[in-house]
Amino acid sequence: MNWSLLKTFSAVAQHGSLSAAAKATKRSQPTLSRHISILEQQLGYRVFERSKAGVTLTSGGLDLLEHTQTMADAAAKLSMVREGRAQDLNGTVRITASQIMATYILPDLLVPLHAAHPELAIEVVASDETNNLSRREADIALRMYRPTQNDMITQHVGDMPIAAYGAHSYLERHGAFKTVDDLMTCDLIGYDRSTLIIDGLRAHGFKVSRDSFKFRSDDQVVCWQMVRAGFGVGFNQMTIGDADDTVINLSGPAPVASIPVWLTAHPELRHTPRIRRVFDHLRDGLRQLAKGV
Repeated sequence: MNWSLLKTFSAVAQHGSLSAAAKATKRSQPTLSRHISILEQQLGYRVFERSKAGVTLTSGGLDLLEHTQTMADAAAKLSMVREGRAQDLNGTVRITASQIMATYILPDLLVPLHAAHPELAIEVVASDETNNLSRREADIALRMYRPTQNDMITQHVGDMPIAAYGAHSYLERHGAFKTVDDLMTCDLIGYDRSTLIIDGLRAHGFKVSRDSFKFRSDDQVVCWQMVRAGFGVGFNQMTIGDADDTVINLSGPAPVASIPVWLTAHPELRHTPRIRRVFDHLRDGLRQLAKGV
């Protein structure tokens, strides 16, 4: 059986529709539909029930998906064994990081790495979703929480201090900001589902809830742009906020919270020279940022 047919089947099952799978795999919807038809002809039974809402796995499709995932894991392990034997730095390293880290932190870390090792190619997946390292969706994950995937090499590289910031334009409208206690008189900007800011403020004695935020978004870059635009007071890593002259640090040198930074890689890839070089470079650079060096 052609492995590409099974990869198409897996993608459609994962994304719930041909159109969503086509977008994710960057292949045409007719191609994916043709693959599914050929697969069903070879198997002699239907793997999907189709409807206007998308596709649903049949009982036979559920059984096939389990075997397909096992095959995908085995193929990924074979790929990692081959990668682990490569001793030069030529090739691509794929990093996944949150949007705020990918936008504001990674560029300054990756430029000197590229200058020192131009033979390396870097891919960055800017996403807060958990990528499956075991299936090579990424080589290295940079996360602001401890990863839970088994059999991974994980290092806590430090804690990034977080402060409150307001744009000059907002503070001109709001009036003087004298103490941190004045935060509760401001139009606060925070996350929608994440409790990071709420937990940090409560730890400092502030009585806040989700409703305390006048603007909410789980996209950290969007929140930061709203701060810079003057909507209200928001929160960011001091490494990022203190370097932005459009805003003022309202909480001073003492952070209102801190956020952990974790680096994760598959153990086989950890011993591949190019993966190891990027991993070590990110670890050292992030540790310096966490220490304020």
